[in-house]
Amino acid sequence: MGGVYGITGNMEFDRAARTGEIDVKLPLKNLQSSSEAFTHHLQSADLFNAEKFPEMRFESTKFNFFGKKLVSVEGNLTLLGKTQPVKLKANKFNCYNSPMAKTEVCGGDFSTTIDRTKWGMNYLVDAGMTKNVRLDIQI
Repeated sequence: MGGVYGITGNMEFDRAARTGEIDVKLPLKNLQSSSEAFTHHLQSADLFNAEKFPEMRFESTKFNFFGKKLVSVEGNLTLLGKTQPVKLKANKFNCYNSPMAKTEVCGGDFSTTIDRTKWGMNYLVDAGMTKNVRLDIQI
């Protein structure tokens, strides 16, 4: 299994006003896969080019609700120095009173599928490798 570790950012959510803000940064130097060789290839200029573009970033622009339930978040994804709009589906989202933080805490699992070529990630597309990549983000 793999992923990006050491994610930083902030989420603000106002349930009553049905508004919010997400700003999440994913450090690509912390991108990992189950294979060290594959991890290095993912970080190489062929794909994420982590040396030149050390982070991926999502900044929200709109929270979408169905009744009181958060169903998706629209925003901008910056990858390889390019910014494109994306819509994250809220697969699971919940708020609860945290005894540790002594305040309400919210978070959830979000996902989207992107066409990686929109960000210039074209490696092996001409050879038939899929352009579509699913992103799963826990906030």
